[in-house]
Amino acid sequence: MAYHHLFGPVPSRRLGISLGIDLVPLKTCSYNCVYCECGTTTHLTTERRDYVGTGDVIEELRKYLRPSPHLDYITFAGSGEPTLHAGIGEIIRFLKTEFPAYRIAVLTNGSTLSDPSVRGNLMGADLVIPTLNAVSEPAFRKINRPHRDITQKAVIDGITAFARDFPGAVWLEVFIVPGINDDDGEIGLIDAAITAIKPDKVQLNTLDRPGAVAWVEPADDRTLGRIAAMITGAPVEIVGALPSRDTVASFHEEVADFILTMVRRRPATADDIVRATGLHKNEVNKYIQFLLESKQITEKRGERGAFFLPRER
Repeated sequence: MAYHHLFGPVPSRRLGISLGIDLVPLKTCSYNCVYCECGTTTHLTTERRDYVGTGDVIEELRKYLRPSPHLDYITFAGSGEPTLHAGIGEIIRFLKTEFPAYRIAVLTNGSTLSDPSVRGNLMGADLVIPTLNAVSEPAFRKINRPHRDITQKAVIDGITAFARDFPGAVWLEVFIVPGINDDDGEIGLIDAAITAIKPDKVQLNTLDRPGAVAWVEPADDRTLGRIAAMITGAPVEIVGALPSRDTVASFHEEVADFILTMVRRRPATADDIVRATGLHKNEVNKYIQFLLESKQITEKRGERGAFFLPRER
């Protein structure tokens, strides 16, 4: 069976071996983040509806999970903001009813948690990871480039309300963009918000693959260490390297080899690789990250974005 709404599993920096569920078309989101590895948002919206068939997603999950594959998480993520899909609560209920052994995670930018119906839809999940990149409105708008109806205060209030009532774990992602939210003043504001939200932990993250705009650079280890030391409102984890591909039964050596062969012929973008392989972009990005971290390929900026090419030996 061809899967149109599931991707992976491949190694995830934060969740180990994770099967992804993509509930919205590329690139449907309430933010247009400068660092997004999926590229520029083409449908900037806050509208909740059934962007893909809820029944279709459930049928794919039923077929995929029936053989009981090993997974650390089933994760709602993908091409945009998953909570914009009006059927996410129904899908979570299905998983908890028919496949209760699996843990469910939701990666969200947090912008919809001001809506009580969204908060209710997510109550059956085991783990929710909202993002809080900035507290000051200028930094928030420069990083996230949100829909005009979204304010940072509403985002923080929504995340706080959700964390107060949610019976599962809340890990708050703080994504650092050097030059915008890495100064002491902004980190102080973020820490105050973290203290109010009371997440189970904070995951400090930065760029590891090319973002939507060329000027975004990763924060260095010293900066991340300084920021981690400044955050006192919850335990802090600096997001590290990918888990070993040896632990992933579905890591396909031939896919990595195909990508290597492809870029040896001609430098290619992630979108070029998606078209050539037919894989979901998130899955392609994780293979690219493995090849970058294992020093088999490197990247170079071109007119169409980041191109990948073999690393010179």
